Amino acid sequence: MLTELLQGADAGGFVIIQDSIRCSGRHLLKSFINAALHREEAVHVLGFEVDEEELKDGVKGSAIDRVHFHNAYTDPLGWTDHPAFTVHQFCLEELTHLVKQSSHSRPATLVIDSLSWILRHRSPTAVCKTLHQLRKGGAVRAIIALLHADMHQKGTEGSVCHLATSVITIAPGMNGDQAVAKITKRSKSGKVMQDEEIFNINEDFTVIVQSKLGPKNTPTEEKEVDPTANLTFNLRLSDTERKAKEKLALPFVFSKEKKTALLHSGPGSGRILYEPDSNDDYDQEDPDDDLDV
Repeated sequence: MLTELLQGADAGGFVIIQDSIRCSGRHLLKSFINAALHREEAVHVLGFEVDEEELKDGVKGSAIDRVHFHNAYTDPLGWTDHPAFTVHQFCLEELTHLVKQSSHSRPATLVIDSLSWILRHRSPTAVCKTLHQLRKGGAVRAIIALLHADMHQKGTEGSVCHLATSVITIAPGMNGDQAVAKITKRSKSGKVMQDEEIFNINEDFTVIVQSKLGPKNTPTEEKEVDPTANLTFNLRLSDTERKAKEKLALPFVFSKEKKTALLHSGPGSGRILYEPDSNDDYDQEDPDDDLDV
């Protein structure tokens, strides 16, 4: 999947390279720049963390003319009289103007080095709004941004990554020249794909994917515990006991013959007859007349 992202098949994509102090993602960022130049695209770089010479190191030949470095490294906050580019210019109008004034006939890719610097001096809401407008406005073909995950709170990091079509989280590998890329890619249909690959970067910033890690081992499902396993008595019936139980007539279940015998009394059956005598104080109209109520 990393090779597919480098090929840049999706127009309007927004790729975040998320690194930390344990493993830098700037070499992979340069790999994306070289890949865009190989596709004959123009590349606009907002450079906040390294100067132009260091960023262009490794870019050779005529392709270097298509790299437009907007220097925010010298004076990022605009303290001098004539700053080249400042963090306050990170808005749709300014960025569209930068791309158009040095535009080629080829599509442009915007590279942000790094988005963390901007987030430290602009509100996350304003940054996310500008990124969303850039993606939808069509001023650039794609956006590639470097983000230092250990510099931000989880909410800020999550908000920015939610806008991205792909997030590549870099971690150190087993060997010194290896790194692990944990990739989350969202398709236009909303489907989320994840992958994990071991890769290394050559001196010319070409990426070699060495292997794909298999799916993470998920814990095996716990076996259902039988609550009757250790009882001192048996709750289950054998086949013989079950058959005997089915044949047993329950005392509260009347058979047809028993119902007939109870409902239709035969000759000689006992009866209780009551004949009130003259001393009984019984009122037919008020049977409860003798009660003191």
